[in-house]
Amino acid sequence: MHPLLSDFRRFLWHIAIWLAAGLLLAKILVLAEFSDFSYACFFAVPVSLFFGFLTSSAYYICRSFQIQKYTFFLIALVFIVSSLISAALAICVAHAWNLLLENLNDVVSPHNITSKLDIALFASYFVLYLLALLTYDVVIAFEHMRAAEKRETYAHLLARDAELQVLRSQIDPHFLFNSLNSISALTAIDAKAAREMTIALADFFRKTLTLSEQEKISLDQELSLCEDFLAVEKIRFGKKLQIAIEVDTSTIDALIPSMILQPLLENAIKHGIRTIRQGGCITVKILRNANWLHIRVTNPVTTDVSPATGSGLGLQNLRSRFHALYDDQARVEWKRTEQEFVVELTLPWESKKS
Repeated sequence: MHPLLSDFRRFLWHIAIWLAAGLLLAKILVLAEFSDFSYACFFAVPVSLFFGFLTSSAYYICRSFQIQKYTFFLIALVFIVSSLISAALAICVAHAWNLLLENLNDVVSPHNITSKLDIALFASYFVLYLLALLTYDVVIAFEHMRAAEKRETYAHLLARDAELQVLRSQIDPHFLFNSLNSISALTAIDAKAAREMTIALADFFRKTLTLSEQEKISLDQELSLCEDFLAVEKIRFGKKLQIAIEVDTSTIDALIPSMILQPLLENAIKHGIRTIRQGGCITVKILRNANWLHIRVTNPVTTDVSPATGSGLGLQNLRSRFHALYDDQARVEWKRTEQEFVVELTLPWESKKS
């Protein structure tokens, strides 16, 4: 909504300022011997009010042509052309109003607008509209800053909530107890495997606690965390769990929100691999396309399990977290077929090197 329409007090101040500007213009016209004060007021005040409302259109121009989205040359051209058009329109209204006042010659004494007055008014209106454009541009910049601060605050809250959810999910008895039971069983038949599983479980929790404190981490760090998680799960599920990870080498330094891939792998195992007797392969593909990073996780499913299994809250939270961090520039989508479940993430490219 236009700033003037969103606050009635601000709207009244806007009218008052342009009324004062009209009276000031009337005084200048009297000093320039254009007319007496009564005619100057009849002429200047309505024209000033009209131009005051005309300057409000500068807000929409600034909204459409923001400095950070277009080149300086284009912005300067748009601002100058808009100011010229607005000044010319104001001059036309001034002439039309002056002609209309000629029909009221029994009330006021009309005067012809000289070429010097035309030039002076045109220059004044041009400068005033240009100042309005610059003012609204600053206002919009502050609006964006406040919106960005709100999104950042919301992102921190969601990130903290996500951290707690991840920690709770990893210490969930379903994962932790099964891992400990597997370690206990392995100690009697394969002490080496039990030791490896214990180390992998400790490394996983250690990295989880460290990375959960960061808003964004490198893709390499996220993949390292996933390796520790999968090391535990592979010992639990054996050949039943297969993993195929394809990573474009140019994406290793990409910055992503912390712990977005590991929960997807956990869901793929919990709702996919675990429910299939013969197991299956989870496929992860990560690539860069221009200024976008694409992550795709696919896992097999079985028709024996209802598609409604799981509330999808984790994916909804991930979508909300992306929206808070990237506004509408990131996307989280998922779909299920009879054979597989697919999650696709698309987010703006960021790198540690940039």
